Amino acid sequence: MCDMFSREPSNRVVENDARQELPRALHHGRSPGNMKAIWINDIHLEFLNDRQTSRFLGDLNDRDADCILVGGDIAQAPSVTGYLMQMETALCRPIYFVLGNHDFYHGSVADVRTRISDLTRVSRGLHWLNESGVTKLAEKTILVGHDGWGDGRLGDFHKSHVQLNDFLLIQELADLSRSDLLREIRVLGDEAAAHFRAVLPEALLLAEHTVVLTHVPPFLQAAWHDGKPCDSDWLPFFACKAAGDVLEDAMRKHPEKRMTVLCGHTHGGGTAQILPNLITYTGPARYGHPVVQDVFVWG
Repeated sequence: MCDMFSREPSNRVVENDARQELPRALHHGRSPGNMKAIWINDIHLEFLNDRQTSRFLGDLNDRDADCILVGGDIAQAPSVTGYLMQMETALCRPIYFVLGNHDFYHGSVADVRTRISDLTRVSRGLHWLNESGVTKLAEKTILVGHDGWGDGRLGDFHKSHVQLNDFLLIQELADLSRSDLLREIRVLGDEAAAHFRAVLPEALLLAEHTVVLTHVPPFLQAAWHDGKPCDSDWLPFFACKAAGDVLEDAMRKHPEKRMTVLCGHTHGGGTAQILPNLITYTGPARYGHPVVQDVFVWG
């Protein structure tokens, strides 16, 4: 495994010094001090065989970048920690990630989060943003993130006929009445909102640009499905309004700052300009065909 920088306590700002220790020169063609980040999401590695997984990770490792941003739906509960360890070994870069709903399939939210927390506590390259606090990527750019969850607050939850596998395969959401299900998904959405409410003041104080990595689109305008905006049936499960309200409120109060939100979940892609200083990119996806969504260079 590549030798990477030491992990900092989660209650401190993490300075990303990985560029000084990685085994290759990763800065050709850009200014010193900039950070080049690869963004991937909804990679669903459980749909690949071993050879395909190795090829995908090898392609990522061959790219010129300083870090990897992973927007959730990495695998499923029984295998997600194993895939993360494989990614850490193969990619030789800091990996900043959040989890998606599929990462809890055939398991429970509580158990998976405990295992992920235990793994990242001893890992030097894996950084789960639910617990990482504020990470300084570059002089003017801060990274924060949280898993997020479709919280039933947009669209029409009570009239929706959508039945996600979440409600069968995730322990906390299985076999619930409709009212109990709404309560549980709102709790999960509120956790994301509380996290952003806690970390954004520090992020906005330290840098002019905040990057937010999350799985579920936090805005109605960012929830794309089948090439078009989600309808009222899908929106309850394809947007996290609680988190979006916190992000939008913060940026309205700080018009001099910028925010870039990276999300996925819906498997539909699109760009939404929420405010003049707040833009959201939603990455498309297909099962069995993981791709690089974008490559960013941030100063």
